[in-house]
Amino acid sequence: MSPTAPPGQDLDVMSPPEHAFIAVLDPADLRRVVGRVPAMAPAEVTALYDAAADAAARWRDTSPLERARVLAAAAAGLRRRRDEIAAGLVAEMGKTRAEATVEVEKSADFFDYYAGLAREPYGYLLVDSRPGTQTSARIEPLGVVCLITPWNDPLLTPARKLAPALATGNTVILKPATETPLVALRLEEALREAGLPAGALSTVTGRASEIEAALLDDPRLAAVSFTGSNAVGQRIKRRLTDRNVRLQTEMGGKNASVVLDDADLDLAVATVAAAAFGQAGQRCTATSRVIVDRAVAGRVVEGLVRAAAAVRLGPGMDPATTMGPVVSARHRSDVLGHIGRARAQGAAVVAGGGAPSDHALAHGCYLAPTVLTDVEPTMDIWREEVFGPVVVIRVVDGFDAAVAAANDSPFGLAAAVFTTSLARAHTFADRANTGQVSVNLPTSGWDVHMPFGGFGDSGSPFKEQGLEGPRFYTRVKTVAIRHGDAQ
Repeated sequence: MSPTAPPGQDLDVMSPPEHAFIAVLDPADLRRVVGRVPAMAPAEVTALYDAAADAAARWRDTSPLERARVLAAAAAGLRRRRDEIAAGLVAEMGKTRAEATVEVEKSADFFDYYAGLAREPYGYLLVDSRPGTQTSARIEPLGVVCLITPWNDPLLTPARKLAPALATGNTVILKPATETPLVALRLEEALREAGLPAGALSTVTGRASEIEAALLDDPRLAAVSFTGSNAVGQRIKRRLTDRNVRLQTEMGGKNASVVLDDADLDLAVATVAAAAFGQAGQRCTATSRVIVDRAVAGRVVEGLVRAAAAVRLGPGMDPATTMGPVVSARHRSDVLGHIGRARAQGAAVVAGGGAPSDHALAHGCYLAPTVLTDVEPTMDIWREEVFGPVVVIRVVDGFDAAVAAANDSPFGLAAAVFTTSLARAHTFADRANTGQVSVNLPTSGWDVHMPFGGFGDSGSPFKEQGLEGPRFYTRVKTVAIRHGDAQ
């Protein structure tokens, strides 16, 4: 059964009568249930590991070209149903129709990209000093891997992980976020229709607190790739510490955009506003800190206040909407808590700062785009990830101070600088302590073939995307074969 339903209708997904269910709510109107999924029990998770382990050898031994055919067919299926899938994504997560459409297209790109790598070498020959011996390094899949994905990009992040995992011959247990499981089930459906064999991918729905042990303690688990909060990522790391289970984490960000005194200010303001308020700020690469040279600070603040005022809040399917709700009432409360603490610590709210008063939005999880000034590095709002449409501004004097402020964070995901100086651009790229650096571009927006991942508290050393992506899901075996003495 399709995991989306017409507006206003309930839907059961995988619905045997004995199950308890989790309702998936529309964040634009919490009165609307857009679907229901089973709250799976630990025994059911273990059964999925049984299926994944049974399928592992068959999928590993499947020709890489056949695996690529499945991935390419899945990409075509996603594009064929783009509008339908995008509408479902809007309904369960709240982003705009335009944002959801891009997410579907980019998710398909991941499967096409990794399908295209099937004809690349999967090993290499090595010189061996022993006579009559040929030595090679072979790249192999790990086995059964678990992918734990967040609610903010509920199709894109599974695609980013699934495509390299499946392309390299692993079988997968996928655990999407409880708030947004429906589109992940659509993705599994697309892969099955494309020819992915039974057991190669299984999707777990349920509350992590109830199934965490079954999900992470299974002895057949070879690796975990996690995207989400630092608190959960660190808990997973501690749980796996004493076991030989590989871990990849992509966690928080507190991304800075630096506006220097020689910047094109119109470009800088428009780019920063889009990166801060797009998807209601619910992106790990969203700009959340703006560091601006004192000489141009007033104009940048004015520009961001105007940009915040121009945002049109509303449900994502309304073509006039430029920013939808945040994902849930609980998350809205968390973001409002950050803003309240910033006020109490001395920051000034110059735009937004609360929920809109429009009666038409009263049943949704809406937040006004927010700009804070008078922000000091000792404030919580400077250091903690907010993950909402909130940008804080700190004024500095000169290039060196700006670089130091950008690096003043335990996170190291993305940073940007706005300047017309090529020398400053290169120097900033050299000195920024982040995994991604942009010049006159947003902190967000990295394409599928570009290695992606952060430093410090933003994640583990394993990168995602591009040629780096498959490294996490593979191991290297060195093989020496003596085939006879030289004559």
